[in-house]
Amino acid sequence: MRLGGPVFQAQDPESWVKAHIKAGYTACYFPLGAEASRDEINAYVDAARKEDLLIAEVGAWSNTISPDDTVRSEAVSRCQALLDVADRAGAQCCVNIAGSRGEQWDGPHQDNFSQDTFDLTVDTVREIIDAVRPQRTYYTLETMPWAFPDSADSYLELIRAIDRERFAVHFDPVNLVNCPRRYYDTGELIRDAFEKLGPYIRSCHAKDIALSGRLTVHLDEVPVGQGGLDYAAYLTELGKLENEVPLMLEHMSEEEYPAAASHIREVAGSIGVSL
Repeated sequence: MRLGGPVFQAQDPESWVKAHIKAGYTACYFPLGAEASRDEINAYVDAARKEDLLIAEVGAWSNTISPDDTVRSEAVSRCQALLDVADRAGAQCCVNIAGSRGEQWDGPHQDNFSQDTFDLTVDTVREIIDAVRPQRTYYTLETMPWAFPDSADSYLELIRAIDRERFAVHFDPVNLVNCPRRYYDTGELIRDAFEKLGPYIRSCHAKDIALSGRLTVHLDEVPVGQGGLDYAAYLTELGKLENEVPLMLEHMSEEEYPAAASHIREVAGSIGVSL
């Protein structure tokens, strides 16, 4: 297992790598986008390889199932371009979410769980993968609370329906916690997901979630260690995987990352899992 997270104020491949070393990270987000040249990509890849820094993921955040045809077309093209970057970089995956049928690209909508949306998601992922035909990386969809895939079982359904070798899993358990029942048993949620999806998981996110007492139900994302996610279960399951899978910290301020990384290392040490 590898731990990684964002780094700040890095201007070139060398300072970028040094920032990861300083933070104690052994995995990284790839910092370049679709506009990067082959030479620029190679420079960052070479710098990472020299320090054994695993490139975890290339983010392709966009709404590929938008009801607006122009938005959808641009998003698909963006994902294809960034999947190509991920393949050139040898990243673990290129990651996006399925998207939304509403105006908010990552938000809830009454049609997000319809059969038509499932079918559109399948067709869209195929369109992205088939245009690029990656050899070294995978296209993945991050789990979400109000869009496909919203559970281990719905992810398996997508894997079977998409039927592409280069489609895999990006796992974020916090995004699956969408009710109190799941919140109070995140360990079981995590164990079930790893049992069903383990061989397909290419990268994971690390954050936390807290349930408040305000009616009706309020679940808020919080920094790692300040919520109810069962990190002992999470790290135990990650440690069982045969391949080194990166666990990537996200969605915190620059000042919050060191404490979050420390918390994960403490939990890992307490259960005998090496990072």
